[in-house]
Amino acid sequence: MKRRQFIRVGGYGAAGAAVAGGLTTDWYGRYGNPTADPGTDGDRVVPSFCELCFWKCGILAHVKDGRVTKIKGNPKDPLSNGHLCPRGAGGTGLLYDPDRLKKPMIRRDVRGSQVFEDVSWDDALGVVAENFERIKAEHGAAALALFSHGYGGSWMKHLVKAHGSPNIAAPSYAQCRGPREVGFDLTFGAGVGSPENTDIRNARCLVLIGSHLGENMHNTQVQDFADAIRNEADIITVDPRYSVAASKSRWWLPIKPGTDTALLLAWMNVIIGEELYDRDYIERYAYGFEQLAEHVKAFTPEWAYPRTGIEPDVIRRTARAMGAARPATLVHPGRHVTWYGDDTQRSRAIALLNALLGSWGRKGGFFVPSQIQLPPYEYPGYLKPDAQAADRPAPSDYPLGDQVLAQGVCDAAITGVRGDSAIKAWMVYGSNLPTTLPDPENTYKAIQELDFLVTVDVLPAEIVGWSDVVLPEATYLERCDELYNPWWREPYVAVRQEVVPPMYDSKPGWWMARELGKRIGLPEFFPWKDSIEYAKTRLEAAGLDCEVMKEQGVIRGKPGPLYFEEGAVPEFYTDSGKIELYSPKLAALGFDPMPTYDHSKLEEPPEGYYRLLFGRAPVHTFGRTTNNRLLSEVYRENEVWVNRDVARRWGLEDGERVYLQNQDGKRSSFSAPVKVTGRIRPDAVYVVHGYGRRAPKLRFVHGKGIDDNELITRYKVDPIMGGTGMNVNFVTFLRAADVVEDEPAVDEPVVVAEEVVA
Repeated sequence: MKRRQFIRVGGYGAAGAAVAGGLTTDWYGRYGNPTADPGTDGDRVVPSFCELCFWKCGILAHVKDGRVTKIKGNPKDPLSNGHLCPRGAGGTGLLYDPDRLKKPMIRRDVRGSQVFEDVSWDDALGVVAENFERIKAEHGAAALALFSHGYGGSWMKHLVKAHGSPNIAAPSYAQCRGPREVGFDLTFGAGVGSPENTDIRNARCLVLIGSHLGENMHNTQVQDFADAIRNEADIITVDPRYSVAASKSRWWLPIKPGTDTALLLAWMNVIIGEELYDRDYIERYAYGFEQLAEHVKAFTPEWAYPRTGIEPDVIRRTARAMGAARPATLVHPGRHVTWYGDDTQRSRAIALLNALLGSWGRKGGFFVPSQIQLPPYEYPGYLKPDAQAADRPAPSDYPLGDQVLAQGVCDAAITGVRGDSAIKAWMVYGSNLPTTLPDPENTYKAIQELDFLVTVDVLPAEIVGWSDVVLPEATYLERCDELYNPWWREPYVAVRQEVVPPMYDSKPGWWMARELGKRIGLPEFFPWKDSIEYAKTRLEAAGLDCEVMKEQGVIRGKPGPLYFEEGAVPEFYTDSGKIELYSPKLAALGFDPMPTYDHSKLEEPPEGYYRLLFGRAPVHTFGRTTNNRLLSEVYRENEVWVNRDVARRWGLEDGERVYLQNQDGKRSSFSAPVKVTGRIRPDAVYVVHGYGRRAPKLRFVHGKGIDDNELITRYKVDPIMGGTGMNVNFVTFLRAADVVEDEPAVDEPVVVAEEVVA
């Protein structure tokens, strides 16, 4: 077998195989009661696409006797290519989760008392519509804000736009990938999108900076990563933690947290100084090379060493490996990149390094994606909003933030933050804000000031317990959604289809949006009968075969040229029309036109404290899947990664339970076991995000592990685009045996059908 020929995620073998093979024992039953497994062959197979994460892989759902028995990858789908990650294969764990929201609910006491009553859909929608209309009449349409995460949220976005509000926010922007989109757009005139146009499979050298491929299981990229390993690509992983990706790498650079930009500048110093850059590419396509060359002269490997902890010889050797493989060297842009508040400039540095290596638009770097164009459904024009988005104190703040900032919309609901509160009502779709936005106490404060809060979700997450009305959505296996036509290597259109009818009294999002639209006087924006009619209208307008789509789940188009050398047209939608190594736009706005690094701004942990880092487990999508009993056969609870020397000083044993307490005295609600390891730097600890759940109606995961988000009481805002850098908190250990338990942490309602109880 060749060196590093395949990926093995240690500790996930047998159980992972069980997940991939389908649901072997249905412990849940239709109403949570155990039933015999009816088999996994299926009377019929329904193509659709997944939403256990937001990669949207094509699936084939096997159905027998009205039950989904197995989920496999659709071989016709260009993202899944016939394969699924463990999460996608475990989708039945969500469908048959006994803790699912089953009926609409209305709060029957003051907010925070968490007393709810089951009601009819007519009553629930009536209350939502009445409050939407009242708040619009009293405060204007812009007083309503939507937080959305998930593909089904497109229906709610349509509803809120038709209502006239500009306050539509997705935490995935300012809390996740926004800085890299802005950083790459400043450089190349385009972001990297989702799914990213990374040509990992053909890379001869792959550089991962905090990108945990193999743990962050974006299916296509992991398949491509396996191809790169099989092809013996040189892999360089920069991470304070020895991740799965690091274990497959030729070089692991255990960098000091917060110093990544210093390393990137030192790499550029070597690549330019030793003339390892793609001279012809830079001369033809780039603007500002002379300025950049002069700028990076001072950032030598010797300068970077005391800052990053990476020895100068290692910096030079890895830079030479990148230069030797150019242009098939890919410095991965990352996904969750909101770390330290300087994230746009760090992403800019990654983009500049790729530009020097000639990788944008080149094989083994970034391919040129294409898309099948789908005509939009014809509606009347949306109303012009009666106010600007309320997400920032002034329009000039975060000038390159091109989407609404979720944390800013949250703040706009709090009186005194910006004068009178501008936001009076929230609609929250599939986004558990208390575990998503930094400083959750601020989120709860905003919620308490709202006039109205309605939540659409599948599970009783923390946000549900603070809502006035709760609308239970059907899972992705029980509903149709908007057609999906991404920019990708091979253009295609995919459809999400109803695999089985909605269980309990849940409804699909399109139905909720249409019914609410009618009730608030917007029927002209919902002229279609259902989402199937909607999809057929768009497909037929594009000249695509609806029957083929129904049977195969996907229609593939003809790809254009993928690389400049194969005929793709080099187009850079920057002001200069070239790759901008020096950014006049940033300079005009008063920002550094090229990334720089100031070590004095990096805050060091107090004595006895460690930087808090967080990420994913291969079988979970943060908190979205931790209540999934099937996936939790593999990973049931997070651990606190502690360096073995630190553990020795503290006298901590492997498996001993600890609480974490941050620099502001905030203690985690629950404890987690210690993982003593040499695979993390001694100045940091690490946990998987999505645990420590306070919602008791999530009966399986409630109280397990530590919620890192409740320890994020501080964050630094990126001045360029408004992203929230959250890796700026420090924690210390409290032995569980020494902690006197408080009252149980509860964030959820008591629900009864006939009577209301406190």
